[in-house]
Amino acid sequence: MSNAIATHSVPKAPPLEPQRTTAGNYFVSNYPPFSFWQPAFVPQLEAAIERPPDAVHPAAPQLGVYVHIPFCRKRCHFCYFKVYTDKDAKEIRGYLDALLAELALYAAKPFVGGRRPSFVYFGGGTPSYLSVDQLRHLTDGMKRCLPWDQVEEVTFECEPGTLTDRKLAAIRELGVTRLSLGIEHFDDHILEVNGRAHRSAEIARAYAYARQVGFPQINIDLIAGMLEETEAKWRLAVAKTLALEPDSVTIYQMEIPYNTTIYQQMKATGKLVAPVADWDTKRRWVAYAWAELEKAGYAIASAYTAVKDKANTRFIYRDRLWAGADLLSVGVASFGHIGGTHYQNHHDFLPYVAAVNAGRLPIYRALTPSAEERYIREFILQLKLGSVSAAYFAQKFGVDPRVQFAAPLLTLRDWGFLQNGGDRIAITRAGLLQVDRLLHEFFKPEHRGARYA
Repeated sequence: MSNAIATHSVPKAPPLEPQRTTAGNYFVSNYPPFSFWQPAFVPQLEAAIERPPDAVHPAAPQLGVYVHIPFCRKRCHFCYFKVYTDKDAKEIRGYLDALLAELALYAAKPFVGGRRPSFVYFGGGTPSYLSVDQLRHLTDGMKRCLPWDQVEEVTFECEPGTLTDRKLAAIRELGVTRLSLGIEHFDDHILEVNGRAHRSAEIARAYAYARQVGFPQINIDLIAGMLEETEAKWRLAVAKTLALEPDSVTIYQMEIPYNTTIYQQMKATGKLVAPVADWDTKRRWVAYAWAELEKAGYAIASAYTAVKDKANTRFIYRDRLWAGADLLSVGVASFGHIGGTHYQNHHDFLPYVAAVNAGRLPIYRALTPSAEERYIREFILQLKLGSVSAAYFAQKFGVDPRVQFAAPLLTLRDWGFLQNGGDRIAITRAGLLQVDRLLHEFFKPEHRGARYA
């Protein structure tokens, strides 16, 4: 069979109509969907951690560590992560001790096998909510458990209003190389109505401090289509982003998962459509941002990210996770991947802490994908980068993706979203702006139409 994508008689799809934003998960972060992960499969994870890494892989994959810090000053109305705004210093210290105890439990298991992490990610919640002393207690304990001497990247998420010059200096001293600022928008009214804790003055102050400290990479996050967003305000947000000249910019399109405050308000009032921009408008706003960033010399590095210096700006956490790296994930509700098995921890604070304090791993649900599902997962995630190498997948999985995914690739081509030539399978810019919707074409039939989370 030829590796080329052959022609067929399916007609090109008609132009897409504007799609209103309804409740549900849009962003595809893993596969199979989380709704297929089950408590009954937890023994699969327990078995995986008892195997040395080379029992599954001929060469041990990269090992990363994800740490979930679930504390925030406020809960944003669009937030769907596990966060808490009511914990005192004693409870926070108890949680940090639980994180370290959980990490120690994993470090003693055969799957670690003496490996050192190559990347570390602090997510939330708000990692920068922690005090300097709390941060040092946490990171010192982590380094004793799994040394950071081979770590290439440490990413740390921040909320601008939690940062001071002293805290930023301490964060850099801890080894953080990639600072990610959750700016989301620069307009004070939009920040307020969306439940953000910070304001524009805090953004300017925090960014200036971060530049003075000298982080190797500063990323800023924006969200297109927040509550009460307008064309003029979005263009101003893009202009202010360009004025800061961050090393990378990540732009998400507003979605309304079921566990958000916005959805709860929709449910209470019987509304089916979220009070935010429709998908066509959000895509147009992101397209505008990409065009302005490209004029300023940035390169589009994925469906969500533009980088100022593509040759020297990396996002190791994303790239290795999307290439099948092991991710030892600790903390309440955190998601990990060990030896080919996905898992998620208990999603409530007290059960999580109680399990760890009792000497048990706090795993809530798990799933071991089939070989086909592993192939799908890696292919669709890497497709978010804009293009993939057919040879890479053929060598790794034994089947050329132009054969493995012939039908969905033909569909995307007929819709005008696919460019293929030689080794590269590439998504057009229009396709990249809606890639998460298109990825469902690669899902197995039993996963299509199912609730994602």
